[in-house]
Amino acid sequence: MGKRGPKPTPTAILRMRGSWRANLNPGEPQYEPGAPPCPRWLGVEAQKVWRRLTPQLAAAGVLTRVDCDALARYCHTLARWRSAVAFLKRRGEIYARKDDQGHRVLRLWPQVALADKLAHQLARLEAEFGLTPASRSRISVSPPARVGGLPSLAEWNAAGGA
Repeated sequence: MGKRGPKPTPTAILRMRGSWRANLNPGEPQYEPGAPPCPRWLGVEAQKVWRRLTPQLAAAGVLTRVDCDALARYCHTLARWRSAVAFLKRRGEIYARKDDQGHRVLRLWPQVALADKLAHQLARLEAEFGLTPASRSRISVSPPARVGGLPSLAEWNAAGGA
């Protein structure tokens, strides 16, 4: 049986929150921060997700090089979910077929259950990386000066942006 209660919050996140509990586990492993290289086995759509997310997660300070497999699972799962949703958009959620007696019966495509299952997996993975508003609200980091060469919001406003 697994451990009881909620999963422990990583020390780095506790520190970002300003929690006194950040000093409770001095022996927690520390890994090299930064974006890991994109795995070659990822499909084209998953690689697009990877290229979009890794710079942002690394700049936010929530990504380390050992997170490669967890992030790859997220990218792969998101690509599969998008594919299932695209199928349902094209075909609809229900199809008609005839049963053994020749009566018309409506059935759900298997992609309906697949999309639902993948959505649940994505929700768990998104929470791990702080990719939802609720999971982000638990983290407090100072915004980086520049992300991807773009000015920060403060720089944009100071320069009279939009």
